[in-house]
Amino acid sequence: MIEKRDFYINGQWVSPIDGRDHNVIDPSTEDACAVISLGGQADADAAVAAAKAALPSWMATPVEERIAKVETLLEIYESRSDELAEAMSLEMGAPLDMSRGSQAGAGSWHLRNFIAAAKEFPFEHPLNDASPNDRIIHEAVGVAALITPWNWPMNQVTLKVGAAAIAGCTMVLKPSEESPLNAIVFAEMMDQAGFPAGVFNLVNGDGVGVGSRLSAHPDVDMVSFTGSTRAGTAISKAAADTLKRVHLELGGKGANLIFDDADDNAVRRGVLHMMQNTGQSCNAPSRMLVQRGIYDKVVEEAAEVAKGVTVGPASESGSHIGPVVNELQWTKIQALIEKGIDEGARLVAGGPGRPDGLNKGFYVRPSVFADVNNQMTIAREEIFGPVLSILPFDTEEDAVEIANDTPYGLTNYVQTQDVTRANRLARVLRSGMVEMNGKSRSAGSPFGGMKQSGNGREGGTWGIEDFLEVKSVGGWTPE
Repeated sequence: MIEKRDFYINGQWVSPIDGRDHNVIDPSTEDACAVISLGGQADADAAVAAAKAALPSWMATPVEERIAKVETLLEIYESRSDELAEAMSLEMGAPLDMSRGSQAGAGSWHLRNFIAAAKEFPFEHPLNDASPNDRIIHEAVGVAALITPWNWPMNQVTLKVGAAAIAGCTMVLKPSEESPLNAIVFAEMMDQAGFPAGVFNLVNGDGVGVGSRLSAHPDVDMVSFTGSTRAGTAISKAAADTLKRVHLELGGKGANLIFDDADDNAVRRGVLHMMQNTGQSCNAPSRMLVQRGIYDKVVEEAAEVAKGVTVGPASESGSHIGPVVNELQWTKIQALIEKGIDEGARLVAGGPGRPDGLNKGFYVRPSVFADVNNQMTIAREEIFGPVLSILPFDTEEDAVEIANDTPYGLTNYVQTQDVTRANRLARVLRSGMVEMNGKSRSAGSPFGGMKQSGNGREGGTWGIEDFLEVKSVGGWTPE
């Protein structure tokens, strides 16, 4: 049993002040694999105090030196990425090969992109050519509380920590209690990289305890949260009394619009994207909207692709998908699959229960529903599991209406060879991101949503800007 009870506060590993033991469960086996401490208000307060004390000197550190620290962190991260991958595979169920490639790889990708963006970012500049005595200064928001999820742990930790560190913020990280082990390794890396004491602090805890205290803390200037829309709403309310900045990356219910001129790989690509990370991605294309003329053919192909997706333990190598993170998620997904059946959707792949041969572990059968309408529960709620809903549409206008008829607005997808149509759709789909014909967004692109998918953007220049205040100065004398 791994034991990791200490927190990282003010440059030291310290025992909890107000801690209680919490078992970390391996979702592949349902057995406890580690024990950590969940902190309380006193632990959160100690971390915030350390961050507040470190803020003036870290803000005053030249940005070139802050960038250099992140460059050192990146080198250490890459040298220890296998440790991160093994931790994430164990605690949240990402198969080992996927954890090494996508899960751990996401962190180095983001750190590298932040470094490149920061070197080009104008932290101080004139207002314009006609106003040499007006200066725009970008400075740190202040103490930032970073609350990260279990589904893409290092992706989210690095998106927040990398940007905050470069911006000059000091921070307190509260990772998900479902996947804390990778964050503990990351804290060791921050220490190894030589960040000054108090710049980075880690306190494990749950949302009710540490999360709520950080959200309401009068000495926290910003909360950056990734997780459920429900929790994001609670954080916004808790933060309102102190008018702190709140950055939210929340849920999604992405539509994947497949037109009759889509490329031959569009359906397979869409199904596999949905099943990636066992469906536990906020930007998953969970609603496949299909033009009526090719609907039956697409349903048949989607079912076959899903039936070919294998499921197995996270500890095994291969291209399979692993379990979902815990029993609560497994139970929720099972209830939604049953709800889809009860409401009249046609199950064409998968279904309730565990896959054959897997009697223990939080495994879900890769499932596809056809004949879904946009008022069914499985089309409205974020399932966060390997469950795809297929809906027909007749015209482009119908597709847009269905796609936008959701409280979410994170990522939508378009599959068509008509360039004019694709560009037209990118303009009218109400989401923070649109990806077309299998083309991912480039390095440094902003990640974030509209509506109940949150606010703010992460990644590249936009991610750094989210941790900066803008100061306008008149009467500046150029030196």
